[in-house]
Amino acid sequence: METDESDLPYIGAPARRALAVAGHTRLEQLTAVTEAELLALHGVGPKAVGILRDALAGRGLSFREG
Repeated sequence: METDESDLPYIGAPARRALAVAGHTRLEQLTAVTEAELLALHGVGPKAVGILRDALAGRGLSFREG
């Protein structure tokens, strides 16, 4: 059975909910989206994107270019 347990860093409830609604519950899933696409989600702001960018970089990953 596959688990959807999140490994996202703390970014605040509105941003976390917006990501979940968009289907992003794991950090690795964010490599398929651009920063602009995340910022377009209601509840996700520059601070949350910066935290996520740092978390991705810590794993040698990044957002999709675009």
